[in-house]
Amino acid sequence: MRTVLGIVLFLFVNDSVTGTRHNLSSYEKRIASGELRKACSKYGLLPQPIRRVNTTDRLIALRRLLNDPAELKDPLPLHAVLVTSDDDHQTEFVSNYDKRREYISGFSGGGGDVIITMDKAVLWADGQFYQQANDELNCDWLLMQDGNPLVPSQAEWLISEFPQGARIGADPKLIAADYWNALEYELQEKSDKLELVKTKINLIDKIWTNHSQTDEEKDAFTLHDSFTGKNWMLKVKETRRELKHLGADAMVVTALDEIAWLLNIRGRDIPYTRFVKGYVLLSQTTITLYVDPNKTKLNVTSFFNAEIPGLTESTVEMKPYDDIWIDLPTRCQIWKTVLVPSSFVYSAGASKMIYDLVPDEKRISKPSPIIHLKAVKNEVERIGMKNAHIRDGAAMCKFLEYFERRFKAGDPWDELKVSQEINRFRMEQHLSVDVSFRTIVAFGAHGSQPHYEPSAITSLPIFDNSTLIIDSGGQYCDGTTDVTRTVHLGEPTDEMKDAYSRVLIGSIRLASLIFPDNLKPSSIDVLARAPLWEIGEDYQHGTGHGIGAFLGVHESPVYVHYNPRMRQDHFKVGFFFSNEPGIYLENKFGVRLENILEVVDKPYLKHTYGRAYLGFSDVTLVPYSNKLINFDMLSNQEKRWLNSYNAKIRRQIGAELKRQNATDAFYWMMDNTQHIPVSQATLHCQSVYVFMSHIFLVQLYYFIF
Repeated sequence: MRTVLGIVLFLFVNDSVTGTRHNLSSYEKRIASGELRKACSKYGLLPQPIRRVNTTDRLIALRRLLNDPAELKDPLPLHAVLVTSDDDHQTEFVSNYDKRREYISGFSGGGGDVIITMDKAVLWADGQFYQQANDELNCDWLLMQDGNPLVPSQAEWLISEFPQGARIGADPKLIAADYWNALEYELQEKSDKLELVKTKINLIDKIWTNHSQTDEEKDAFTLHDSFTGKNWMLKVKETRRELKHLGADAMVVTALDEIAWLLNIRGRDIPYTRFVKGYVLLSQTTITLYVDPNKTKLNVTSFFNAEIPGLTESTVEMKPYDDIWIDLPTRCQIWKTVLVPSSFVYSAGASKMIYDLVPDEKRISKPSPIIHLKAVKNEVERIGMKNAHIRDGAAMCKFLEYFERRFKAGDPWDELKVSQEINRFRMEQHLSVDVSFRTIVAFGAHGSQPHYEPSAITSLPIFDNSTLIIDSGGQYCDGTTDVTRTVHLGEPTDEMKDAYSRVLIGSIRLASLIFPDNLKPSSIDVLARAPLWEIGEDYQHGTGHGIGAFLGVHESPVYVHYNPRMRQDHFKVGFFFSNEPGIYLENKFGVRLENILEVVDKPYLKHTYGRAYLGFSDVTLVPYSNKLINFDMLSNQEKRWLNSYNAKIRRQIGAELKRQNATDAFYWMMDNTQHIPVSQATLHCQSVYVFMSHIFLVQLYYFIF
C-alpha cells in the first residue's frame, strides 16, 4: 500500500543521504545497486530458495509491449514502466484481480514497487519484507532495501539509468496522486529529460494470462445502527459540516474504508476487510454511490432509499461504478470547490486519475475529514470493540490450550497447520465474519522476518527448541482485533528469555503511560524501544498503528514511531491502536508481543494549564508466556501491572470461557495468569530510566512536529 510513510522519502530523505554513497566498499556497492541477492551468482548456478518464482517469461512479454506503440495506443514507445502494489482505491489489501505487482515480480509481500526497463527489473521493498522479497524474486531482479541510506530512491535510480532521458509509463488509476506528483517533481527537478507518462492501458493486464478469471462478484450488505452507533444520514451530516469548515462544496471519497464507515455498508471485494469497491461523490445537497449494480441487491437499495424517485437528505443515488469518470468532471462544472483527499499516514489519498479530473482552480487537496471522524469511536463502537476482543481472547485461550495439549500428546504440527487451526477457533466465535489479515505463524528462524507468512511450500515443522510467533486477528460485526503472542513449547534459552522480557517491559511501559492530551503518538515510541536500544537492538516497523471497528486493521491517523516524518494529530479519547514492540535476530528467532489499546480519559487527575490527562486501557486480553519471562528483569511496578492485567483476563475472559463451557481453556487461562510476587528485590538498569526520561521530556517539550 502506498502511504505517506513512503511518499515522504521523496521529500525529506534523498538530499540527506546521497552524500553517504561515496567511497563505498564492494559489499556496499552491491547493496546500493540491488545486486546483493540470495543464491544469485554470476559464476554458476546455485540451489534456489523454495519460495522463488520464475517470472522471466512475463518480463519478456512486458518488454515487448514497451516497444509496441500500437498496443500502447501511444505514438511513442516507453523506456520503462512503474508498477505499484495498489488497486484503484489505494487499498492496503488488494483482491486477487489487482495483484499486478505480485504477478510480474513473484513477490507476495505487502508494499513494494517495481520499475522494469528493457534490460533491468528492480523491486524496492522496505526492511519488514526484504528477506521475503529476496526469497521470492528470481535472479532476473535487482532488490533495493527501501529506506537504507545506501540505496537510491526510484527517482535517483531512473536519473542515473537514463541520463539521456526516457519515458516512464504508469497507470494513473493505480498510483496515488501525492506519490505520482512527488516522483514527478523530483524527476523534473533533477532532469528535464525524464517524463512520467500516463498509460492508456494497463500493461500488466495486457500480458496477464487468464486475468479475468481472478475477478469475482460478491454481494454488498449493510450494518445496523446497533453495531455502528450512528446511522449513515447522521454521518453524512457530520461530514458535510467538516467540508463546509474546509471551504469545500463537495468531495470525492475514494478510500474504501471511508465509504464503508460513511454509509454503514460492507462488501466482500477485498480480502480480510469487508469493503465494497466504489466511489462516493458527496456535496452539501446530494450523495451518489458508484458501485457495481450486480453487488447491490434490494436490501441495499432499500437501505439507502435508492428506489424512491428524486433526491432527498435521506436518499443515496446509486449509479454504475464506471460512471464516476463521466460524472466527476461534469459535476465539477457546478461546484466551485472540490476536496480531493491527499495522503495521510495509512491513507494514500485519491489516485492520480481522480486528482486530474478536478480542475486545479477548484481542487482542495487535503486529508479526508472522514479519517478523523471514524478514528474516534463512539460509545457503541467502543463497547463493541471491547466485546469483540473478549470473544477473541476466549478464542485465543481455547486454541493455545488445545495446541499445547495436542503437541504434548505427540501430534505433528507445522506453521501452516497452526495458522489454519487458529483461524478455525476464531471463526467459531459469535459475530465472527473473517480474519483481519493473513495469519502470521513464524517458528525459529522464520520469526526473524517480521511479516513472514507460512505457505504449503515454506511451512516449517514446529518443535520444542525455539520461539513461535503467532500474529492474528479477526473481523467481527462489532469490532476488529489484532493480537500477537510468542510462545515456546520446551525450555527457552536465557537469550530467548532476555529478548522476550525486554519486549514485554517495553510494552508494559508504553501501556502504563499517563500523559497530557496534547501529546503526539511519536512521543511514546521511546518507551517501547528503550529496553532494546540498551542492548543495541531495534525493529524496523512502527510500534503502533490505528485500528478500525469492523474496518481496516491498519487505520489512520495513529502511527507510533519516533521518526514519523509526517504531521501528526494528538491522541484523542476513543482512539484504538496497537502496541507491538519486537526483536528479530536474523537466522535465529524472533519475539513480538501485541495488544490493542484504547485511549481513555483520566478525569481524576488535576488539569495543568488547561490540559486534560489521558491514558491507555488494554482491550486485548490474552495471557503472556510465563516461561519466557525473566521476572528478575521486571521492576515491582511492572510486576504490579502484569498482575492487574492477569486479573482482568481472569474476570473478563474467564466469564466468557465459562459461558462457552470451555473448561479446559478456562483452567489453562487460570494457570497462565497466576499472581506474581512483587515484594522481592528486582534487578533494574537505571540507565534505561535516565535515557528514557531525557528523550521523552525533550520530545514532549517540542510535541514532535
